Amino acid sequence: MEFCAIYKMVLKEGSTESDELEFIDAWQKMTELIRDYEGGLGSRLHKSEKGEFIAYAQWPDKETWFTAGRKLPKEAEEVRNVVREKCSSIETIHELSVVSDLLVPVK
Repeated sequence: MEFCAIYKMVLKEGSTESDELEFIDAWQKMTELIRDYEGGLGSRLHKSEKGEFIAYAQWPDKETWFTAGRKLPKEAEEVRNVVREKCSSIETIHELSVVSDLLVPVK
């Protein structure tokens, strides 16, 4: 059964537009590495009106999500550090099982 995790990331106070762009770039690279090396099914990044970043990540199952991180290449640590350096907080706010999926695939 597919599994989803929802994350909330808040950039550090005083972050510039450049910091935000660096965060988004690093998030995208990390998502691609997770997809390519850990079996993740991709993710979407959103920005709330409060300026928080909310990411929705899809996985084939909870076990794949739970054990992710063991197969990543060395470059992933550098990318992960950029995300961490730009954020004042990163948290998993929901762990969800997919019950029904009516999203239209993006072409």
